[in-house]
Amino acid sequence: MNDSSRYAVGIDIGTTMVRCVVARVDATTGTPSIVGVGEVLNTGMRKGTIVNLNGPAQAIDDALGEAERMSGHQVDSATVSINGTHILSTTSDGMIAVGATDHIVTADDVERIEGVATVGKVPPNREVLEVVPHSYRLDGQDNIKDPVGMTGTRLEIAANVISALTPNVNTLHSILDMAKVTPNKIVPSVIAAAKAVLNERQLENGVAVIDLGGSTTSIAVFEEGDLQYAGIISVGGNNITNDLAIGLKTDPEIAEKVKLTHGSATMQSGSESVSIKHDKDTLEFKRTDVDEIIGARLEELFEAVAKELKKAGRFAKLPSGVVLTGGGAKLKHIDEFTKDTLGLAVRVGSAKGFGGVVEHTDEPRYATAIGLMIEDTKSHNKEHHRGSRTKSTVQHTGGFIKQFFNRLKT
Repeated sequence: MNDSSRYAVGIDIGTTMVRCVVARVDATTGTPSIVGVGEVLNTGMRKGTIVNLNGPAQAIDDALGEAERMSGHQVDSATVSINGTHILSTTSDGMIAVGATDHIVTADDVERIEGVATVGKVPPNREVLEVVPHSYRLDGQDNIKDPVGMTGTRLEIAANVISALTPNVNTLHSILDMAKVTPNKIVPSVIAAAKAVLNERQLENGVAVIDLGGSTTSIAVFEEGDLQYAGIISVGGNNITNDLAIGLKTDPEIAEKVKLTHGSATMQSGSESVSIKHDKDTLEFKRTDVDEIIGARLEELFEAVAKELKKAGRFAKLPSGVVLTGGGAKLKHIDEFTKDTLGLAVRVGSAKGFGGVVEHTDEPRYATAIGLMIEDTKSHNKEHHRGSRTKSTVQHTGGFIKQFFNRLKT
């Protein structure tokens, strides 16, 4: 086995930050152990969309440099994130004739029908990122999860197709080319975060992941082991910072310090003022002003989240509740606010399914990068068996979440 086959890499390209995670994969168990991380400020993106090539390309290069120095591994390929409101979740179906009555359904048949499920359902200016089969139907037999090995003549599928605008995907490829990184797979940020923080029971019962980013908030709903819906809102933590800057009549740098040090999703008791040291000065602000400004923006944000859950048909109907990820999940009492607003059980997510002890990787802001790394362990295994790497980002996978958890059990 060559050296590159023992590593998996995830690169989370966020609007405000780029995070990279490098893991060494145990050849026997397949368990990844984190050996390097990198985190740098990003520029040149707006609401999850790339608007300037140089900023993100440089941030990816710098984040990789940090991770490479820590791990001692030179990265040339990775699984990377994509974000923005252009990402769509579309329910779809399809049907194919697979052969005579004694025909045994093969993996090629499954791949073919998953391709059929995208024809006519996804506009030509969009690129399919993921086809998530919910169930198959074979000659009238319903609710089949995996038809491979069964016999029949007519195979049908009900699926969820995740797609992104082709120009946005092409731009992402451009910055990766500039950073000299080959994408093994491109995954929406919130779906990657879910891979890192959810367990099989949550996926089966029904759960939503809410990824609170700098400029966007993403929602993914899972039930019966599969992704049911994904949506992105163009509001994030930066909006809170900007509101504080305007409301407190200060600059965004100080407002960010106020948010991180004294910000809370619920009204706080105690002293009437909060103070921040900036340069040689000590600045004071009314606590009620800080709380009211943050609360107003959060109410707007979670009204939009509730609308997304209603679109998915799962508002107040998720037994396993909500798991929060992203940098915004560190805001004090955000779990209490979310519980009161959405009427569901809430917890702040912590990534799992990997080894290694690297500082900060258990924090919610690293969930997406770790989820991408976990996905990269599978992409890399496929490439290793094929003996060559492909640049295709379209992945047709049967029950991809369940496949991941089955691998953890072995």
